[in-house]
Amino acid sequence: MMKKFKKIYVEITNQCNLTCEFCPRSKRPAQTMTVSFFKEILQKINKHTAYLYFHVMGEPLMHPDLGTLLDAANEYGFKVNITTNGTLIKNLGSVITGKSALRQINFSLHCFSGNSLGRLEDDYVDNIIAFAKGVQKEKRPIICFRLWNMPENGGCVDNSRILQRIGQEFGCEDALADRSKILDRVKLSDNVFLSRASEFDWPGFDKQDRGKTGFCLGLRDQLAILVDGTVVPCCLDANGALALGNILSQTLEEILQGPRAQAMYDGFSKRMVVEELCRKCGYRTRFDLIQKSR
Repeated sequence: MMKKFKKIYVEITNQCNLTCEFCPRSKRPAQTMTVSFFKEILQKINKHTAYLYFHVMGEPLMHPDLGTLLDAANEYGFKVNITTNGTLIKNLGSVITGKSALRQINFSLHCFSGNSLGRLEDDYVDNIIAFAKGVQKEKRPIICFRLWNMPENGGCVDNSRILQRIGQEFGCEDALADRSKILDRVKLSDNVFLSRASEFDWPGFDKQDRGKTGFCLGLRDQLAILVDGTVVPCCLDANGALALGNILSQTLEEILQGPRAQAMYDGFSKRMVVEELCRKCGYRTRFDLIQKSR
């Protein structure tokens, strides 16, 4: 039986215009996916999912042919979610507005304070809000403002300037009054949402080992294709350490039937963490909590 995924991440570029302290940053050579390569990927995965996510490393709005990629995705029947820092939306909003394939845009607003190059200007948030309000009339795409920078062990991050601007523009200042509260999702308006969550620890071989018992949805609900075609189990493998194969030279079926992919999948089925990098992933432990609550 052909494996179906809820989503497949496609890293259309691993280049970014910001340097954020929470991002591990890729050590791979800077690269941008060509349109022809992207279409080849679509042909190989079009029976495996209905949803693409332009996200792993890199800033997708930097891709010079983003509009063409969205048109190609539409031709193959995919819906696309884009995760962006939003710094380029003022000039590129018109490129993606109205594209049939575009389902949702996630704006990672935590880069406003997390960017190590210095605080971004106030018009950064204003431009993102203006874009969100501009597409409201069409009720598409879905807009999600992300503030995923709350400390894991409690405490408060000062997001007051951003929350104040959002509250003013969408008439929901009371709902956002508690600056320290972590909410899964708040509806601001039709098709506009705010997501607040705790900051997570990206996986790395130098990070804390969280044990050999656990679970993850990698290779169950999702996988990722890096800019050079390398297939990895999830969107947190910033450097392709868990390479399972390459979509350029293999079919996805061949990659998923490979010994490494099978060992990871079977391991998680038994609540065993096979790979060292997975044992050192802070985000994976969230799935452990989900399993315990069931």
